[in-house]
Amino acid sequence: MQCMCVILNKTRSYMACCGNSDRIRGEDVTKLRKDIKGQPIYPWRCEWDFSLTTIVSSGGDNNISTPAISDALGVIEFDQTNSIIATGGIARKIRIYKLQSLLPHENTGQDQVRGTICLDHARACDYYICTPAKLSSIRWKPGSYGGVLGSGDYDGVVMEYDLERRIPIFERDEHGGRRVWSVDYSHWDPVLGASGSDDGTMQMWDTRCESGECVATVQPSVGGSAVCCVEFNPFGGPIVAVGCADRNVYGYDIRMTIAPVFALDGHRKTVTYIKFLDNVTLVSASIDGCLKLWNSDNSNVIRSYRGHVNNRNFVGLSVWRKGGLLGCGSENNKVFVYDKRWGEPIWIHESNPTGRDGCGGGLVSSVCWRQVEEDQCTLVTGGSDGGLQVFQGKRKASIAS
Repeated sequence: MQCMCVILNKTRSYMACCGNSDRIRGEDVTKLRKDIKGQPIYPWRCEWDFSLTTIVSSGGDNNISTPAISDALGVIEFDQTNSIIATGGIARKIRIYKLQSLLPHENTGQDQVRGTICLDHARACDYYICTPAKLSSIRWKPGSYGGVLGSGDYDGVVMEYDLERRIPIFERDEHGGRRVWSVDYSHWDPVLGASGSDDGTMQMWDTRCESGECVATVQPSVGGSAVCCVEFNPFGGPIVAVGCADRNVYGYDIRMTIAPVFALDGHRKTVTYIKFLDNVTLVSASIDGCLKLWNSDNSNVIRSYRGHVNNRNFVGLSVWRKGGLLGCGSENNKVFVYDKRWGEPIWIHESNPTGRDGCGGGLVSSVCWRQVEEDQCTLVTGGSDGGLQVFQGKRKASIAS
């Protein structure tokens, strides 16, 4: 699908796919002069050129129009080298892809070939590992050099897999069979892992012990609301952030977990994702249809981001730290990219035509940025149809200079 830039304002940016334009919300936007189609006219250009590079479909015939609910993707993760991609979902498979297989032009030394590469999982996937349950979370283990991958599943079990031998090497079931929504590993104390569950707890455990000895158990919400996301500070600090169904985000010092060191209150519904943008700045997502940027030092909201549709499902959240971009999915089968400086999306891509109500045709359920470069980026997304899409972005030369 070809896209057209219709953008930018110093404080408001927008990219719309041809024939599928979305209106930007916000009072200041409605006051802007509009073109003959009724769309806002912006005096500034978009800073980025994005293109759909590769589609990996669930069917062998590359038919991406028929949703395969049994293969819906819930999570995508790049390894520490940013060259390997792991995916998981309700198909009970961890699939491993080499990025060079999805972006063959990167190895040719030539400019990107025009058009989109279409593959199926059988051809694109390097290998896969079958899992005993549907997966809600996966995370590469720091210090394992891409050799160990942790997972959390619908049966409340945390597991680790040795990817070289393609076998499970660790298992813990301490959440009483309640779904594990999120797992992560500490970068400050590399022997620590954590999991958040429907049982209302975040548990930290010692990865050196075969049984996964519990180091600490935290119940952030007084009412025992589900813990939907857990993320350790990836810059090496001792803080772990926890997002809950009680609409709040809590931060704990892993050395003393009796009480949170900060609480972020501002969402109107369940917090589904939390990501560190830097040591003190975090981004959260909620099924209230809003992303929020927070300063954890004073617990204040810096900015809110609206445009995507999210009132029921987990649709993914990823931050590209070097470029200051946020990516998320949507329940109208679109991918949204926000610049951290502005509250409206700078780019939107519709994966497949939706129904007239804008809610048909599936959803984009997972997203992940590649953490490299400053003027070029790669965003990988997964959907309820089980398909992967790879997008590449390049900062426009006149802007970069």
